[in-house]
Amino acid sequence: MLRFRLRLLQALRSAFAVLLFLLVALTGFAQTAPPSASAAQWTTELRAFARQDSLKKPPIAAILFYGSSSIRMWETLATDFPNQPVLNRGFGGSRFPDAIQLFDQLVVRYRPRQVVLYEGDNDIAAGATPQEVYASFCTFEKLMRRKLPKSQLVFLSIKPSLARWALYPKMQEANNLIRQYIEAHPKRLRFVDVGAPMLGADGKPRPELFLEDGLHMTRAGYEIWTQAVLPVLAK
Repeated sequence: MLRFRLRLLQALRSAFAVLLFLLVALTGFAQTAPPSASAAQWTTELRAFARQDSLKKPPIAAILFYGSSSIRMWETLATDFPNQPVLNRGFGGSRFPDAIQLFDQLVVRYRPRQVVLYEGDNDIAAGATPQEVYASFCTFEKLMRRKLPKSQLVFLSIKPSLARWALYPKMQEANNLIRQYIEAHPKRLRFVDVGAPMLGADGKPRPELFLEDGLHMTRAGYEIWTQAVLPVLAK
């Protein structure tokens, strides 16, 4: 009986030592793990949006353009879509997780009638798979259905570009997954292919559509986007 108790005590001590080791390891991991996504990195953009709202009241039932720098740099929205209540809330460098995290702050608060979304470009460039981009789109779309059930979502396809041409097959794979989903839900969703008209006769991106960085667009590029988006804007 005594021998059994000694063995039991040794087993408990060993188990305690293992638990203590795991606790220390996990604590160390928590201290060294990269921080989770935070809106703090977008402080400048968020302050600029707040200032814009204070200087000029946002339109009621707006058509909200949302997403990364291709949206942020679309500075001619008002003149490209005259007599439409357009509102630009693009923030450069963003990815789908950022667009999802700031959904309440930059989308829901405006109660838009329609959201025109461009994301996925930076996601693929950062290493996300087409399936991960598609999953992020589905998450965003579910937020739309839950929080803005009467609003329509328009997805602009991930564009081809000179700088990221090697990644375009992956971008197209993500585009096709998203397109298939949208085509199965045509009442609340729209897919706009901005890529095809941006390709030349050689099947590659047209150089005149891009700035020197080979990624962001010239006025000619935005003219193509305008013509592609115009037919699907909410009346």
